[in-house]
Amino acid sequence: MAEDVRLRAVVTLAQAMAAAHTPRESWRAAALGAKEALGGSFAAVSVWERELGQLRVLVNAGVRAEGEEEFPEGETYPVHQFPEITEFLHEKWAGGGEPNAWVETADASAGDPAAGLCHQRVAALRRRGRGSCVVAPIVMRGQAWGELYVARPAGTPVFGRADADFATVLASVVAAGIAQTELLEEVRKLAFTDPLTGLANRRAVDMGLDEAVERHRESGAVVSLVVCDLNGLKRVNDSLGHAVGDRLLERFGSVLSLCGAMLPGALAARLGGDEFCLLAVGPSSDAVVKVAEDLCVRAAEMDLGEGVACGVASTGDPIGPVRTARRLFRLADAAQYRAKAARSTLPVVAGRDGAVVRLADAVPPAPHDRRRFRGREPG
Repeated sequence: MAEDVRLRAVVTLAQAMAAAHTPRESWRAAALGAKEALGGSFAAVSVWERELGQLRVLVNAGVRAEGEEEFPEGETYPVHQFPEITEFLHEKWAGGGEPNAWVETADASAGDPAAGLCHQRVAALRRRGRGSCVVAPIVMRGQAWGELYVARPAGTPVFGRADADFATVLASVVAAGIAQTELLEEVRKLAFTDPLTGLANRRAVDMGLDEAVERHRESGAVVSLVVCDLNGLKRVNDSLGHAVGDRLLERFGSVLSLCGAMLPGALAARLGGDEFCLLAVGPSSDAVVKVAEDLCVRAAEMDLGEGVACGVASTGDPIGPVRTARRLFRLADAAQYRAKAARSTLPVVAGRDGAVVRLADAVPPAPHDRRRFRGREPG
């Protein structure tokens, strides 16, 4: 019967981790599932950051002690304070051994050879009102990734060897779940990232702008879009080669990212070819225009290229109602078109240049006209 209960616990844990969509959801599902499976009151998942020589806590789940946060920003522990980490997570099984879990108890004494392996953990158990804990290495791709930690409160039955063995099984399930989530996260990142510049791509902008305009419709949040066309890329490609042209794109991508950081939460993206954009939700239109001006100045100072043509459209300016992402995109593109035609060294802003709104709202242009924003029908 006990084996059936534990088998169901393993299945439940695996299902919960499979349903996770983000790393945080995966960590939380791992901690909660292990806590329930082992009859604990608290559980944590930590990652071993070898380059920093520390364990970093990713999630604390269950009954947390004072000062413990669910997703702590800076809860770390130097590995040298926990010698069993390197002993059990490396030396004991690097040559083919098994990364078995172990038990610590709060009533272990410093002189007791059967006591817990790490006196820092023993002290922590006592300080937090816990009676025992089981620590299981999380191993992925043949290397120690981190640890699974489950504790019981003082006054309850302490963990035993059978619990440690079961925790080892649970840690294997956790490792598989985390590996799956990390893979999905990497695939998701690739799907929304421009491979050359590392910025967001067109797909990410489309989704972000749809969500931003919905927020604007619901709460009136200011949504601003800066669209840039990098001048001179064709000349660089033709005269110096595409490798140099790629460096120009990468360099401008870095400049765009730097300027975008001045707008909290802004999304910097490469739309394709020589076209880039910044999407900001919240900052005033004046703040966005100021950043766009700085972007133009920095782009003009780059060694290669010929600066940028930059257009801005913001719901904070008099551009009329913005009910769709398509309209804001078209306004920003029309502003960029004006900037390029006038060879402007500063951004053109929809609503502040009277011709932009008329241009954007004109009769649908011919298929070759750039105002059909990157293949989108006006609307």
